Amino acid sequence: MFDSDFGPDLIALLSREVLRERAGALIAEACAWSVGLSDHDHHLRVRGRVTATGLTLGARAVTGQLLSGEEDGRLELGDARPGSFQDALNAVTADGTLYAEHFDQEVVEPFVLATCVAAVERARATHPADWAELLDELGENGGDLVEVVRVGEWEAPLRIDAEHLVLAALGAVPLVEVEAEGLPLSLVRAAEAVTRAAAPAEVPEVGPAADELAGALFLAEAAIGTAGLPLPVPVSAADRLLDVLLAEGLLPEELPALLPHLPVEPSTAAEVRATIAALGQGA
Repeated sequence: MFDSDFGPDLIALLSREVLRERAGALIAEACAWSVGLSDHDHHLRVRGRVTATGLTLGARAVTGQLLSGEEDGRLELGDARPGSFQDALNAVTADGTLYAEHFDQEVVEPFVLATCVAAVERARATHPADWAELLDELGENGGDLVEVVRVGEWEAPLRIDAEHLVLAALGAVPLVEVEAEGLPLSLVRAAEAVTRAAAPAEVPEVGPAADELAGALFLAEAAIGTAGLPLPVPVSAADRLLDVLLAEGLLPEELPALLPHLPVEPSTAAEVRATIAALGQGA
């Protein structure tokens, strides 16, 4: 994080303020994300090898058995109550990663990014002089707020705050209860995903370039379908999405105009744009 007498400190304070205001929404998203975990096969790492135990996470949870193992887990998630949400986060998946890693990528990271963007929007509206000076210090023009957040490096510390909020609210709660609480929102999210995936993409009219954009959009949609990416593409698959589109022969400078019309989550589109900008390959 940049050090200054006003700017980054202001954004850090506003980010925490916005996070507190959105705490309820974060907890709701965490509950919705958990829906279905009980049906996942349970795995343990034994002598370095991930092995299925023959039970589901839910079956072990209801009998009071630990879901996490001795060879895996994060220190901050240790000493969890057996069968709790925190215990489930510390459990290993079939591919050897932790559920906590997926939770971070799919819930915490996009939520924190959106929170930081809301914070810089608030700073721009309520502290215009400080905002202008901050942009000058960061070397940004303010046109891309996601990029401002990336350069300012406000996300990492806020992720820790967000994780603490979730664990304080849900850590000791039985997994099945967290799932039950999240079911209504998870159904809403699933319906939204189906609607976005089924909706025909709208190609903006940009004069002579419209046909080229339509052709590029066709190639992009075909590439996403062939790659078998989950729809809408989550932020955790942003790098994979970019690789797929570039491999299809699409030019980096074409992608920002295509992203709003592809079946991707807003945070995924923002991540791809930020990556392209960081590589100096597009706007």
